[in-house]
Amino acid sequence: MFPLLKSGDEILINPRAYKKELPQPGQLVVARHPYRSDLKIVKRVTSVSDDGVCYLQGDNPAESTDSDSFGRVPLKHIVGQVTGRF
Repeated sequence: MFPLLKSGDEILINPRAYKKELPQPGQLVVARHPYRSDLKIVKRVTSVSDDGVCYLQGDNPAESTDSDSFGRVPLKHIVGQVTGRF
């Protein structure tokens, strides 16, 4: 899959998107990295368990780290849903 975002792109997020519902597979989200709280990452949700733990994957797996390397991410680490880019 080709990367959706390129260096220099800016994004808009909805920080309230997941207050009442869980992320859905295919949605782009911004999350805090599980091991580096100073780092925010943009990833695609590939699966979500009933308790809100998400499996996140980058659109360019050869160039990014994702749940394959750091594991599933709890909902509390999701900052918001990506709603636009420019």
